Amino acid sequence: MQTQSEIQSWIDTTNLVLGAVLFLAPWAVGPLDAGAQWNAWIGGGLIALFAAVALARFAAWQEWGNLTLGLWALMSPWIFGFDTDPGAMSMHVIIGLGVVWLAGFQLWRISQPPRRATSYERARLRPDLFD
Repeated sequence: MQTQSEIQSWIDTTNLVLGAVLFLAPWAVGPLDAGAQWNAWIGGGLIALFAAVALARFAAWQEWGNLTLGLWALMSPWIFGFDTDPGAMSMHVIIGLGVVWLAGFQLWRISQPPRRATSYERARLRPDLFD
């Protein structure tokens, strides 16, 4: 079973990778219009930055920031008018959905009360207490 910090690290590492992919998307997808390029660079850079900060020292504000940035990436093709470019649009939508889902899941997880250990888990951790 994974610990809380292992799950947090996995989520934040995945967000870091998604942010880096979005940042590099203008070079990978091909020539994009200026709005799509700048949106990918700024949005991807900020997503990666928030995830890196969360890896160093976790706080809920980083997840709220990534949730907001993920929604921004998701909606930006229609806001900036590059919804007719299938490469730029799909990259923003897919990465936006991924970041939104991961940040939302992380926010849900931290809002849950801590799980109590079962007697079996307590016995595994401290067998001397159950002799």
